[in-house]
Amino acid sequence: MNRINIICVGVHDMKRSLAFYKAIGFQTFEKGDQPPIVFFNNQGSKLELFSINDLAKDINEVNPPALSNDSFYGITLAVNSKSEAEVDEMFQLVIQAGGKMIKEPTHADWGGYSGYFTDPDGYYWELAFGPDWEFDDNEMLVIKYACFVQSNFNLAKMTF
Repeated sequence: MNRINIICVGVHDMKRSLAFYKAIGFQTFEKGDQPPIVFFNNQGSKLELFSINDLAKDINEVNPPALSNDSFYGITLAVNSKSEAEVDEMFQLVIQAGGKMIKEPTHADWGGYSGYFTDPDGYYWELAFGPDWEFDDNEMLVIKYACFVQSNFNLAKMTF
């Protein structure tokens, strides 16, 4: 089980979310604007959009998990870039498509450059660049060393 094939995000408005993700460059074979489910083709995985109410019922039809609006769910999604300019360009595209800037891209204490936005359903995304990052032939981030990062909360071992 050492892989993630699909990341599914529950959405409140399929038409709005589909348009947003297409506008920022995600690709799908879906031709309609109000499908019940959407799969975007990514390098190494799939991003799935599914009605949040239907997703809750799929988890448990009799007693679906309670839905929460406008809160942090404890998960972020990330796109790793090859340059600071790429991060900035992607943020411009996200904002033009209707994403909400949460943290403007800045130089981070870990040596990289990153910022956060939310999509139309409030999911947090990080766009980041690290000066020592490498990518394989499939554009996947290569993880090959670990470092320790001191934050205000704790000392954490981070692998890149």
